[in-house]
Amino acid sequence: MRSAVYLCGLALGMALASSETGAELPNYGYRVLHAYPHDRHAYTEGLFFLDGFLYESTGQVGQSTIRKVRLEDGAVLQSRAILPSLFGEGIVNWNGEIISLTWQDHVGFRWNLKDFSEIGQFSYAGEGWALTQNGESLIKSDGTSILHFLDPVTLAETRRLQVMAEGRPVKNLNELEWVKGEILANIWLTNRIARIDPATGKVKGWIDVGLLPEARNKANADDVPNGIAYDKAGDRLFITGKDWSHLYEIRLDAEPVR
Repeated sequence: MRSAVYLCGLALGMALASSETGAELPNYGYRVLHAYPHDRHAYTEGLFFLDGFLYESTGQVGQSTIRKVRLEDGAVLQSRAILPSLFGEGIVNWNGEIISLTWQDHVGFRWNLKDFSEIGQFSYAGEGWALTQNGESLIKSDGTSILHFLDPVTLAETRRLQVMAEGRPVKNLNELEWVKGEILANIWLTNRIARIDPATGKVKGWIDVGLLPEARNKANADDVPNGIAYDKAGDRLFITGKDWSHLYEIRLDAEPVR
């Protein structure tokens, strides 16, 4: 399904930004270039794009998986179930591995990228929400306003970054993606994606995806936007949500909405 519909930050999104941060940060519009099928029962927690395929993690106790997905038709080509007692969370690729988190179990996993066999486990304090990487460090969210930079080999924390918007902490940082020197972050239970400066932690602007069909017509309150992936080689940005029936390729506008 293709569309030339122009979607932009709504007045609602701008009002939310203003009320939560005390000032109006820029809102960036975008165009939907393509809509791809997505598993309607995939409770998306993590997403990345690598070598022509999507890799996705899904949550919920007893239903958590790591998957390799074909972009064009949403077919699940490979899947690995997490222990049924665990709630799976974010994933990231590093050096032939997939590294994954769990929500409140304080345990993470290292998986072989090719066959999804388990390589090892690690532990961490606090909750695990999402992961991305910048080529040097892994970047982890935990539902607070703090992002944790981790050594990708030892997984030891090397740096902390507090995310702020107009002087106030931005809580509920969820799924993450490193895109062109910025960190994009879904804000849980909202339709907004924050564009974060990784040097300062300041939010540079918002992307409001509230006009997308699944965001407008949620089956339940949990069906929120969550899932950002970037194809660096093709300069393609993909977004989806929990239990959404589509994954969208969007193109951000260079200038904010005025």
